Amino acid sequence: MRDSLSYDDVLLVPQYSTIRSRADVNTAVDLGKGFKLTLPLLSSPMDTITEAPMAVAMANAGGGAVIHRYNSIDEQSQKIKTAVSIATRARIHENPSNEEAPPIGAAIGVYGDYIERAIAAKEAGATFLCIDVAHGHHILMKDALGMLKHTLGEGLHLMAGNVATLKGVNHLSDWGADSVRCNIGGGSICSTRVQTGHGVPGLQTIMDCAQTDRNVKIIADGGIKNSGDLVKALAAGADAVMCGSLLAGTDETPGKILEDSQGFRWKVYRGMASKEAQIEWRGRYASDEGVSSQVPYRGSVKKILEDLETGIRSGFSYSGAHTLRELHAHARFIRQTSSGIKESDTHITTRKW
Repeated sequence: MRDSLSYDDVLLVPQYSTIRSRADVNTAVDLGKGFKLTLPLLSSPMDTITEAPMAVAMANAGGGAVIHRYNSIDEQSQKIKTAVSIATRARIHENPSNEEAPPIGAAIGVYGDYIERAIAAKEAGATFLCIDVAHGHHILMKDALGMLKHTLGEGLHLMAGNVATLKGVNHLSDWGADSVRCNIGGGSICSTRVQTGHGVPGLQTIMDCAQTDRNVKIIADGGIKNSGDLVKALAAGADAVMCGSLLAGTDETPGKILEDSQGFRWKVYRGMASKEAQIEWRGRYASDEGVSSQVPYRGSVKKILEDLETGIRSGFSYSGAHTLRELHAHARFIRQTSSGIKESDTHITTRKW
């Protein structure tokens, strides 16, 4: 039995750098089939995270978004059309010669109406599809990828997942996935590991999955708490990172801003495998592998994305990496003890004077 690492278990070793300014860092990544990001960040397909406003904000920041599937096909298609229209207009305004479609994706499942949903999403303007299931290393995923390739052809980027092993990544790639979401049970509102006893710690998942020899991109998904974790995930071999909780509670997330009698404001943030989400979506729940919670209201997501980008650029600089490729090649990890974890965090508030 081997040890397995989470993000807090390691640090990246600072290295000699020739980067004179964070602006000299290029964080762009080409995920394939026209799916390009200048900021390697994606918003998660959750009904309290990504609809049209978040998709627009992510596209404007250089990232990507996946509009969730917990609605009707018509409702999802309308959200895609709205997002694509606004993001496209902004790009043309800034650069009239920019004809690239914004990186706005749509989530689909692996049974039921998933083919009809995929066709409608593509027609609405989605530039990639995300086959969104909790356990992606599964025969239903194999069948779905085959049907999607047969129906839609080879031109549309297919993101699939989630998986937690190298074998899972390799199989999904062999079945037709262009990118794979990697992590099971690591999300802040996910209880899969507690409920089922299954999963692999987040950083170990990326380290393992990045060993693939297939032409497939790795999407780190879950367990990311801050920009330092983003940098660690990318350094471990991820090509982009998907986030939920980091973006939660903002103006661009779905749902009302709630306020209590003391003036505290918050928004709902919930896992899609929670009872609440499943009952609202389909009137019943099949499993209980998530929780519904509330997070403080945080204003516009724009400032959060700017801060995350600054942290990523600084992280590249500390490793002397101008590009993601250089970060993959140059990054060196060391393990830290529990004392090291405490020392790494701001600790003046816990000091005994």
